[in-house]
Amino acid sequence: MIPEEKVREVAERLSIVEVVSEYVQLRRSGGNYVGLCPFHGEKTPSFNVNPAREIFHCFGCGEGGNAFSFVMKMEGLNFPEAVKLLARKTGIEIEDRQLTPAEIKSQDERHQFLKINELASNYYQSILRSGDDGECARQYLIQRSVGNDISEAYRLGFASDRRDGLVRHLKNNSVDLELALKLGIIRKGESGWYDLFRNRLLFPICDSKGVVIAFAGRVLDSSLPKYINSPESPVYHKSSVLFGLDMAMPAVRVHNSIIIVEGYFDHLALYKAGIRNAVATCGTALTTTHASQIKRHAERVHLLFDGDSAGQKATIRSMELFLEQHMPAYVITLPKGEDPDSFLSSNPAEQFADLQNKARPAFDFFIRSLLTEISPDSVANKVRIIDEIVPRFKKISDPVERDLYEKEICRLLGITAHAFRKRLGGMNLTERDTKSGSIKKTERFDNSQETLLALVINYPEARDEAAKAGIDILFNGDYLELARLVIDTMAQSDNSQALNSLPDKIDNLEQRTILSRIMVSDAFLADIDWRNVFNQCSRSSEKKALGSIKDIASRLAVIDESSEEYVLLLKQADSMRKRKSEL
Repeated sequence: MIPEEKVREVAERLSIVEVVSEYVQLRRSGGNYVGLCPFHGEKTPSFNVNPAREIFHCFGCGEGGNAFSFVMKMEGLNFPEAVKLLARKTGIEIEDRQLTPAEIKSQDERHQFLKINELASNYYQSILRSGDDGECARQYLIQRSVGNDISEAYRLGFASDRRDGLVRHLKNNSVDLELALKLGIIRKGESGWYDLFRNRLLFPICDSKGVVIAFAGRVLDSSLPKYINSPESPVYHKSSVLFGLDMAMPAVRVHNSIIIVEGYFDHLALYKAGIRNAVATCGTALTTTHASQIKRHAERVHLLFDGDSAGQKATIRSMELFLEQHMPAYVITLPKGEDPDSFLSSNPAEQFADLQNKARPAFDFFIRSLLTEISPDSVANKVRIIDEIVPRFKKISDPVERDLYEKEICRLLGITAHAFRKRLGGMNLTERDTKSGSIKKTERFDNSQETLLALVINYPEARDEAAKAGIDILFNGDYLELARLVIDTMAQSDNSQALNSLPDKIDNLEQRTILSRIMVSDAFLADIDWRNVFNQCSRSSEKKALGSIKDIASRLAVIDESSEEYVLLLKQADSMRKRKSEL
């Protein structure tokens, strides 16, 4: 761990303009510097660096933060690594704080686990490269047109049919077999130690830095199971690992998109064809952790799963996850009976690129697939279709997108918008805040709230005024969470450094984007009459919030009067009416 005072010292000596200039050509524009964003392709500069606040923000893709987060994203580093890299540039010597005995033990054990995996990987690679037992695997790869360059890029290996080949190799390298047992790559039975993988082609599974953390073994014939993976271990958690992410990152930075495939050979087929921004799940369904991880690295995602029933279900489930992440997702559809491996074996990469360009938005793909599965030729079927659509439809955050899909759904089913909204529960293109029970509009940008939050950030008096007026009246949604965070942060440490580093401490991407956007462009507030602007914006925000009484009334009309939700919403409506009479 790096002491907090050292992090502050590095930050104080840094100039974010100098740091960013090593990667991006910047030019002065008013109080900021601007350039082409390194995180997404653009022709007109929308990437801003604010030297006064020591932060950056891109108005094109929403990325923002300080010098540390910029280097983390550019170099694929974690926070301590980024601090150390920038410390070297400023001539500051970093001495990590002394670890506790428990931390030392955990760190040492992790190093040993990774060393064991590396030994195993080298062992399997040596068999594939030149071992007599690896001849069958070498012939198999030749048949699948996998050359030595691709094999080396993936660090492919082969586990022979020997019962304890890896066990013997680990013993010869003085490895504690009990530690290897925790990794699951060897087992222990009544007759002694034996290998998990036998007579299988081995794909090393790596973390985002390319460190081997597990293995996937594929049979060379039609035996079942086709694949077996290393079990969960102290260094491998399949719900948070994406196969090939380390190989994909350079291309992801260029394309700002990620293609998700199901299988290891699907991934290899894309890589071999020069399509490098692809990842695969490690024998498991896509998870929320996977989706949030992808969103940290890319602006959009393409789903490329099998066209069978299981593949369709995986596509729909993945669509739901990316809807929740507010991330655009598209579905690439291959010709019937094809998978990426078979398609790219007989077609050029340009043809795949054409299919990718024609990829449908995932929600549109879902609706069309549903109508193919259930014909809307009866009232009962239309109700079934609507009930399938509604829970997914509610996850769409963009109000324009929701409105357009509502029109398309109603057209395809031959129903009225009123009927569809009744099935939605009277929410009328809004979404319910399940924590508070209140109804809120799904707006990503609110000028009044943005200006109020900028005032709260820049003027201590405005913070006091907001606290008096009630921040839950002035703000809602992400703006409310940010207002609380800013006020709490400045109450604990009233200095600019604490405020400037705030965006990097926020996990919610939408909130982080809002805050960095405000902070990088708030210079216009320097010489204004803050109280006059505050009063105008606060009245606007209050009136807008009170407009939600209609939304509450719509919801009250369709829920059980004896429910707790009904009572809660009734009280909320009464409170709003009283507040409205005071304005």
